[in-house]
Amino acid sequence: MRIVLTSHGSTGDIYPVIALAVALQRAGHSVRFATIPHYKEDVEAAGVEFYALCPNWEQADLAYWMGRLNKIRNPIYQLREIYVGAKSYIPEMIARMDAIMPETDLLVSSYLFPMNKGIADRHGVPFATLAFAPHVIPSPDFPPEHIPAPHWLGRTLRRAWNRWLWKTANAVVDRTINVSIADALRAADLPKVRNFFSRPADRILVTVPENLFRIPGAEIDDRFRYTGYLRWQSAESPTLDAELRAFTADVPGGKVPVLTFGSMVYENSGAWMERFVRAWPRDRKIIVQRGWAQFPQFGEADHIKIIGKVSHDQLFQHASAIIHHGGAGTTASALHAGVPQIVVPHIGDQNFFGSEVERFGCGFRLKKAVWPEQLHHALDRLLADPVRARRATEVRRDLIAQNGPATAVRELEAFAAEPRPSRPI
Repeated sequence: MRIVLTSHGSTGDIYPVIALAVALQRAGHSVRFATIPHYKEDVEAAGVEFYALCPNWEQADLAYWMGRLNKIRNPIYQLREIYVGAKSYIPEMIARMDAIMPETDLLVSSYLFPMNKGIADRHGVPFATLAFAPHVIPSPDFPPEHIPAPHWLGRTLRRAWNRWLWKTANAVVDRTINVSIADALRAADLPKVRNFFSRPADRILVTVPENLFRIPGAEIDDRFRYTGYLRWQSAESPTLDAELRAFTADVPGGKVPVLTFGSMVYENSGAWMERFVRAWPRDRKIIVQRGWAQFPQFGEADHIKIIGKVSHDQLFQHASAIIHHGGAGTTASALHAGVPQIVVPHIGDQNFFGSEVERFGCGFRLKKAVWPEQLHHALDRLLADPVRARRATEVRRDLIAQNGPATAVRELEAFAAEPRPSRPI
């Protein structure tokens, strides 16, 4: 098959798609990855054909928009901000996607750009989506995220209530998207977005392990299929291991806490680091990844080592505990590392993943506003609990036995082979 994959966002939205692209190619398919030029090097380094979409943003542009999202607490307003930011580029994006559809047998898109369904449909191309977090799956057995479950209602009434909530959530999100990009959709002769949650595509791959994340007994539509994690790592640094071994040489066990907030942006990262340096004990070492926040190194803080971009798998080998923001990709890497963790949610689905880490028994959440001052006390509590360490090891053991990319390939092959109307001439 000739397959086009497309996704936008931070590396948490890009790397899982690279993993899928590589797996599809190994299965004998021809694959293009359509995304912004910023990720061209990552895509091509994996041996995957890159197809450029707009905008041609650099790191500073991505950080600017992530910073804007960080200031918005309401998820609906966050979603609106995403489409407002993309609005002026959408006509060109649609034109670029239209141009390659005649050469495509299957289009697979991340969840956040449902307009791709209209593009695929008018070319008669099967369309599937990727959901990196399972809280977007509607079910009569649980309500949408952030809405309390009415446990006091009987099962029949509770299921009816949850169905109404999901229907309402569909309507609100559909309207938010359609109002934001109405002109672009109309100009491209594309239909309005409908049923963002309940039917974004005829096949939705949920890229987390079913045994960990699916609520036992919950009813979900058959079009949602759990695959397990799709993981891809950035390049390893040949000198990093030596640096970190030297840094941790005097630490029992040779491992220290590792802090990484990935694509999260801070308006004044220096001030946050100053707070952290003042509160963090001088006799205790920690590794901090700069991330998109670009946390600075302070000369007098030689017990805090600041590092740049590197493979999480390589970095987390040196971790006694991991402090992270709860992004989908980072959570996957932290769970695979098999060490306890503290999640500091910033935006979006991160609070969901933090709550899941707590449910798994691997760690707990800490509020963003207080992490600089409270982190060392929270780590004391985390590392003193053998149950969390044991659960982290058990989760890792289970995850390394799974093969998410292979499962995703099988699902997409089966989906593409399903009978459907022939393409328009």
